[in-house]
Amino acid sequence: MFIGLDFGTSAVKALLVDGEQCHIASAASPLTVSRPHPGQSEQNPAAWWDALLLAMDAIHASHPREMAAVQGIGLSGQMHGAVLLDAAGAVLRPAILWNDTRAIAECAELETAFPSLGQVAGNLAMPGFTAPKLLWVRRHEPRIFARIAHVLLPKAWVRYRMTGEMIEEMSDASGTLWLDVGRRRWSDDALAATDLSRAAMPSLVEGNAQAGRLHAALAQRWGMANRPILAGGAGDNAAGAIGLSAIAPGNAFVSLGTSGVLFVVTPHFAPHPEAAVHAFCHALPGLWHQMGVTLSAASSLAWWAGITGRDEAHLLAELPTPIAASPATFLPYLGGERTPYNDGHVRGSFNGLSHETDRPALTQAVLEGVAFSFRDCFDALAASGTIIREADVIGGGSRSPLWSLIIASALGIPLHRLAEGEQGGAFGAARLARMAVTAEPPDAVCTPPVRTETILPDPQLAESYAVRQTKYRALYERRVP
Repeated sequence: MFIGLDFGTSAVKALLVDGEQCHIASAASPLTVSRPHPGQSEQNPAAWWDALLLAMDAIHASHPREMAAVQGIGLSGQMHGAVLLDAAGAVLRPAILWNDTRAIAECAELETAFPSLGQVAGNLAMPGFTAPKLLWVRRHEPRIFARIAHVLLPKAWVRYRMTGEMIEEMSDASGTLWLDVGRRRWSDDALAATDLSRAAMPSLVEGNAQAGRLHAALAQRWGMANRPILAGGAGDNAAGAIGLSAIAPGNAFVSLGTSGVLFVVTPHFAPHPEAAVHAFCHALPGLWHQMGVTLSAASSLAWWAGITGRDEAHLLAELPTPIAASPATFLPYLGGERTPYNDGHVRGSFNGLSHETDRPALTQAVLEGVAFSFRDCFDALAASGTIIREADVIGGGSRSPLWSLIIASALGIPLHRLAEGEQGGAFGAARLARMAVTAEPPDAVCTPPVRTETILPDPQLAESYAVRQTKYRALYERRVP
């Protein structure tokens, strides 16, 4: 038996998996986010711990026999968060999260202090990443900064509480801007640019490596016969990739969740920061991955549903299968945009409205605007030398065959819908736990998911979208500052 733990922003999820990779039990405990000022997003790490205990206690109560047989635990979760500890290991302040934008000015400061940042860390400095947050704390909370002895990411802090060891793995460490991503080790120069050193960093392991043992008191609490091994684990997107068996160069998926991700595995470190492409280590040794990110994917449709007073299913049911692009164009920049612009200030809009524009036309425009944003990610990856020829499609939005068709036609590649299209990072974490315990090779554990349908691009729609993509990009270029 193996457990995957996923520490998200909205909940902590626990998944119990058996030796056949069947899902035996799951539990989730909700979390809330604190926003003390506009643009700020924080959580108290103690809330993660309380939610973990609730979720694990629930599985133990319902499946005590299976919990007794657990051999390994894998961790996944939200990336980039800054958990600051003093020399005694006490938390100094609430964790600053991935979606916190307070450190915009510090991004420019970091790139000035370390001009090679993009090529070493594989990414532009963005306020969501960890390193700029430390510069913000240094400037605005100097007394706290002076007491910092350790900086951990969210799941590394949970591991510290579970095992007493400060250990992080490569995929999550890639999102700090302190990792030399190509060499898979901390960068002394990047750390020095934020007045830190390796002494403040956890040790590094691969995601499928052993990374501590569960404290005896916790193993006893959950009725475990032996103290399980913890795996290195993975950041949320890399854990999702493990769950989808995206473990070979060229494997790709489109994640149509609240935000959107175009993820592809690469055989080497391939930075392309000028187009806001993310280049991270994968959770397995010898592999890396690239990501294009659009900040408002399924959340764009949720926003439009709120505006219209209709639920999303009703809006989608109104739409026939399109034969051409909507007469309206939607820019899905409701909270800024990541790839390819790294523009936190741009905002969304409708364009091309007329007296004849109706609700279905605008709904179609929303779906297409998200698809065009994915096409921007697709082209940014191609400019770095990465060509995607097919991809799985996952996330809540993947429930819509129509939206999948629109995205396939905009990208010009087949998309495969999956039987478990909303699978989270907990399953990938459980697979990493198994590998850490058994030392099985990844391809023996990461068996492919069941594909229920392959959606091919519609030639007529693809032709219409190629024309509209040009207009879509021109609208960004003509934006009003």
